[in-house]
Amino acid sequence: MNYIAKLEKGLLSLSFLLTLLLYSCQSTAQISKILEQAGGLTGTPTNSEISMGLKEALEKGTGISTDRLSLTDGYLKNLDVKILFPDEAKQVEKTLRSLGLGSLCDQAITSLNRAAEDAAKEAKPIFTAAIKKMTFQDVQNILLGESDAATQYFQRTTTDSLSSKFSPIIDSSLKKVNATKYWGDVMGRYNKIPLVKPVNTDLTAYVTEKAIQGLFVEIAKEELKIRENINARTSSLLQKVFGYADKQKSLK
Repeated sequence: MNYIAKLEKGLLSLSFLLTLLLYSCQSTAQISKILEQAGGLTGTPTNSEISMGLKEALEKGTGISTDRLSLTDGYLKNLDVKILFPDEAKQVEKTLRSLGLGSLCDQAITSLNRAAEDAAKEAKPIFTAAIKKMTFQDVQNILLGESDAATQYFQRTTTDSLSSKFSPIIDSSLKKVNATKYWGDVMGRYNKIPLVKPVNTDLTAYVTEKAIQGLFVEIAKEELKIRENINARTSSLLQKVFGYADKQKSLK
């Protein structure tokens, strides 16, 4: 092998070694970065991270719940929140169905749930306002509290606002979907039956109460999901904050 050939071979070998070294350094840097990020996810979150993480989770959970219930059949096809005849009118439904008037009862039930679905569309801003007002103590109590601590917080802080917001919407919706007519027909038919005790229900108040109860049922489901299902923690912040909560609860 002549001198030129040996020189070329040497340069190729040196180039190969330099490339391998650079690649090795780059890989090491990448690995270091990954390890650093992993440490950040598993470390103790700051107070700011805890606050932001919990509020992110609550906004997500209330958003999913209200969006789901505001869809057509959001209440009607969800057996956990479906609005049925009030307790004082159960006998009304039973009697009318026995007389072959089941379709009238079904129409009334459908219209009640449609009104609730209309109202649910207006709930999200109320929950968002309640989340923004949370103190850090509220955040801590919820994060490290019972599995429905957030739901309890919303029940305490938003029920009155939801009632005020829902009531006129439901009243208007009951008329729009003919619920008032169907309900009037149901009660009119029943109250004409000899010897029965007339039933008079404040329909707007009843549907408002049931619609709000349904919201809290769905919010409780979402809260439990993010507490118990790691896959529901869809951001690094949620993973860090709720991972920290898991660890704190395991130490109790």
